[in-house]
Amino acid sequence: MTFTDIATRTYNHGWRLDPIVRSLLDTDFYKLLMMQMIREFYPDTRTTFSVINRTGRVRLAEVIDEGELRAQLDHARTIRFSKKELIWLAGNTFYGKTQMFSPDFINWLSSFRLPEYDLHKVDGQYELHFHGPWTHTTMWEIPALAILNELRSRAAMKGQGRFALDVLYARAKAKLWAKVERLRKLDGLRLSDFGTRRRHGFLWQRWCVEAVKEGLGPSFTGTSNVLLAMDNDLEAIGTNAHELPMVAAALANSDEELRWAPYAILDQWRHTYGGNLLVALPDAFGTRVFLRDAPDWVADWTGFRPDSAPPIAAGEEIIRWWKQKGRDPKEKLLVFSDAMDVDSIEETYRHFSGRVRISFGWGTNLTNDFVGCTPNGSADLDPISIVCKVTSVDGRPAVKLSDNPEKATGIPSEVERYLRVFGNAGRVRAAVHV
Repeated sequence: MTFTDIATRTYNHGWRLDPIVRSLLDTDFYKLLMMQMIREFYPDTRTTFSVINRTGRVRLAEVIDEGELRAQLDHARTIRFSKKELIWLAGNTFYGKTQMFSPDFINWLSSFRLPEYDLHKVDGQYELHFHGPWTHTTMWEIPALAILNELRSRAAMKGQGRFALDVLYARAKAKLWAKVERLRKLDGLRLSDFGTRRRHGFLWQRWCVEAVKEGLGPSFTGTSNVLLAMDNDLEAIGTNAHELPMVAAALANSDEELRWAPYAILDQWRHTYGGNLLVALPDAFGTRVFLRDAPDWVADWTGFRPDSAPPIAAGEEIIRWWKQKGRDPKEKLLVFSDAMDVDSIEETYRHFSGRVRISFGWGTNLTNDFVGCTPNGSADLDPISIVCKVTSVDGRPAVKLSDNPEKATGIPSEVERYLRVFGNAGRVRAAVHV
């Protein structure tokens, strides 16, 4: 194995364009899974995805040069899936299933390209939108966030000396390895990398994945990043995301259709996929109301990925629901992925050990934890909370309520309408850091 000297590469960033995204596989696995289902059930649905910077104190348009941002976005639009990549997707086994992607879908991917974007500055922030068919706009989420985060990292490190950069990365590596040494002590741990969207940079994510693979051995189950999975002979990890119920809800023509929308699109998901891919994301409009109204067949799914409520509270609520439905929680799976780091992984692991199957998606705090690592003590490399969410569907506004109101998205009048339909039970406001 050859190691890239990241500090030297960072110091030498002087080319006309050093591409941040070099492959369309540099995305999360659930994007490809969802895209195949979207193409089957919603081929004509048009959506808008929009970047939202929740960390408003960081004024990205004052940090990131607009010309550099446009150059990176334009470059991403020139990329196509390579023959090697398509052969790997077509022939590999995912979640125990061969030919996860149909020949027709693979053939369609061969000519896929990212659609156009709409970019302008407003009050020190970038407004970045992607309009077009849902089959295409969905694929902008991950590269757009990766580009913004890495350009911010580059701007923060610009002008630093070779040794200052070397010290920076040495500290970050030591910090990560100390986490790995703690996680090694958790027998039977199952953990995967979920850090693509808000990573410090691609080379750094690759280093982190390779380090955790060596450090944790079989406890490291894979990565959501499809390119890194292919290059490192790892499992590609992921199921589905909030955009599915958000789009289904936006298309609803009545309050009753709106209430049923999260289950209707999960029904389509289970007819497209099965087995270990039957992991539901319950919190788009609140976990408590999702469980209250869920049809019995949801209890037969493999498990849940609670994503915005405190992990222990969310897990306990889901376990109670399984028991009420007559299901044995020990046969079920909980995937925890919301801002997880070593402390919360250890606490959650110990709390649920022996009671339910658990796994962890380690995201921003794996691939972008430079807190306290800068030689000058600045916070310019501290991670921020930035997302790319569907904001309109066929001209209708899209909404996410979330278990944490701080993560809610949508115009206020629509948020109020959704609250009338779904209710506010179980939603608790908490600060969002990453």
